[in-house]
Amino acid sequence: MSDARLPSSSCLEGLEPQLPPPGERAAGCALCQEGGGRVVFAHPLLRLVHAQEPGLEAFYRIVWTAHVREWSELPAPQQWLCMQAVAVVERAMREVIAPHKVNLASLGNVVPHLHWHIIARYEWDGHFPAPVWAPAHTAPQDVPPQRLQWLRERRAALEAAMCAGLQALLQGGAPPAA
Repeated sequence: MSDARLPSSSCLEGLEPQLPPPGERAAGCALCQEGGGRVVFAHPLLRLVHAQEPGLEAFYRIVWTAHVREWSELPAPQQWLCMQAVAVVERAMREVIAPHKVNLASLGNVVPHLHWHIIARYEWDGHFPAPVWAPAHTAPQDVPPQRLQWLRERRAALEAAMCAGLQALLQGGAPPAA
């Protein structure tokens, strides 16, 4: 994809989400009205947000800007782009914070707007091995604080890797090599 077809993106602190134009926002859709978390990367087609879930320091979402309910509603080139964006985020997690497993999910039962959850999982997290939506077996305040601190200390490097990969992808190149 060339730069002419894909507008520029941003990866800065304090980003505002790129939302659908007012006339294209679905009534009652939270992801059409607000970012869906702390915006890490913004592009007219998609955004990356940090979900900021207690006890899950590496929980991110790729949110498609246009209001579509299902991935299959996108044209094939945008389907490819969406999944490559998810892969960029997963790859950055594996390289920077080495989780035990990365969970990917696109549910949309509560918020029927296309978004992918990308969640780094560790054997010590309060839900593991169950899904993060299952009841926690360990309360967030009881998760080992040194483990959470270790992740917080690596957040800047993780998000820089995510942003670099997403920028490369959206500029028509390949994500940076490991």
